[in-house]
Amino acid sequence: MSKIHENRNEMKCPNFSRGMRKTDQQLGLPHPPHGKTPKGKVITLPAFDAVVINDSYTNLLDTRRTSRVFDEDVALTQAQLAYMLYTAFGMQAYAGKGDVASLRPAPSGGARHPFELYVAVQNVEGLEPGIYLYLPVENIGKKVVAIEYVAEMKKFKDTISSMLADQAWSKTAPATMFVSCVPYKAEWRYGEMAHRVMLIDLGHLGQNVMLSACALGLSSCCVAAFDQNLCDEIIGLDGVDEFVVYAIPFGKAKDK
Repeated sequence: MSKIHENRNEMKCPNFSRGMRKTDQQLGLPHPPHGKTPKGKVITLPAFDAVVINDSYTNLLDTRRTSRVFDEDVALTQAQLAYMLYTAFGMQAYAGKGDVASLRPAPSGGARHPFELYVAVQNVEGLEPGIYLYLPVENIGKKVVAIEYVAEMKKFKDTISSMLADQAWSKTAPATMFVSCVPYKAEWRYGEMAHRVMLIDLGHLGQNVMLSACALGLSSCCVAAFDQNLCDEIIGLDGVDEFVVYAIPFGKAKDK
């Protein structure tokens, strides 16, 4: 069987009820945390209710377009950044019994949401350039966004381009969202069947990000081509229990 056909089979839905080993959830093991605990100073971003300029769903679908050239002279506001993070991955409430599952703007199999959000900030008003981690657990149930500075970005433009497989246009984006996967968050519930579900979840999250950018009058570009090892290294991920799976630069598109 060719590699292409092997990959096709990976996309197919397995039989979840037949021949499946007991998962850690079924074995009674505790669920993994919904998010990371901050180790340093937490920054609370301002309220974002007033930053939306396009709140028509139909208009969003009609006008959303990918952009690969951003206006380097237009900085993002902290409120815009807060809106992008919350509408992609904000924790709205716990679901079910206790705190096993969480409800968020994008759907996820078993309400597991097996990701973390990082933002490479180049030009956001009042924020030092570098990598920031979104802390959704800090403000569960509230439309408040907290972030933590976790890594520096030396020679930002060259570094971000290298991270995104030498795509030079990415240098112009004021911010780039990196979505990492923490596989055990879903494996705990679905075991060896979890990985196809996580890829579907990733698409849900990415669409939220793109529509949110459009609601702010911004543009974005979902990127699947990146340097895996370099992205993981710069953000500080081990590449096994957590690794980058998606990158989304966003900002004000440059007029053609």
